[in-house]
Amino acid sequence: MQSNLPLQGKTIILTGTSKTSTIIEDITTLGGRAIVTPLIETCELIDQNDEVQLEYARQFNWLIFTSQNAVDAFASKVKRFNLNAQHFQGKIASIGTKTTEALEKLGFSVSFMPTIFSADVFVKEFPSVAGANPSCLFIRGEKAKKTLKDGLPFELKEWTIYETLERHDHKQIIINCIRENKDVTVIFASPSAVDVYALDVASIVGWEAVRVAAIGHITEAAITNHGAKVDVKPSVYTMQAVLEELMKVEEQRT
Repeated sequence: MQSNLPLQGKTIILTGTSKTSTIIEDITTLGGRAIVTPLIETCELIDQNDEVQLEYARQFNWLIFTSQNAVDAFASKVKRFNLNAQHFQGKIASIGTKTTEALEKLGFSVSFMPTIFSADVFVKEFPSVAGANPSCLFIRGEKAKKTLKDGLPFELKEWTIYETLERHDHKQIIINCIRENKDVTVIFASPSAVDVYALDVASIVGWEAVRVAAIGHITEAAITNHGAKVDVKPSVYTMQAVLEELMKVEEQRT
């Protein structure tokens, strides 16, 4: 019966932050083996003006979060100054189910989430619900692109509260895993992880050595910019959707 599991004999390498480890149990249940080797990590940026900035944030009509990492850093600051969701009167806009779940755990109610979890879809859909001349604060990481800033038809204030750091310590683990296993899929959830992999791993073993999975068209574009082919690209931008799409790909191969 075990041999009928959809991911039996497959090795899945997770390259995002440690939060991606939440799908390890799902991969194992499906018969696969999960290897967690984060190629990036995030770190909250702490500033002496954080308390003032939090007071400033309370004045906005909308707070915008596009990643769970932003929520985590924001939660740390809120807790540090003994605040909670009730202290913020503005509405919340979120991209992605994990981001939304993290906000709800803080006690926030999310009023808007785009139909596709990407910044370019956000700028198309958000203005119709934001109201006339809304005051909006984008709570972001230092590597966030200018898609929201340039794409929204009104002024957008920004607060950078975390940074993304590259991790090169898993390089040899990934290389060895690819060389020792015949059927390996590498999952990418951000362009930053793609860039580290291209430098540390693909430069040695090549992209062809693995099946490549991408969450989101921005990450997919980063992969193709490195000259690689994306084999698994779900229409819904979640880890669970990646696994479902991967199983479909496996079915087509057998």
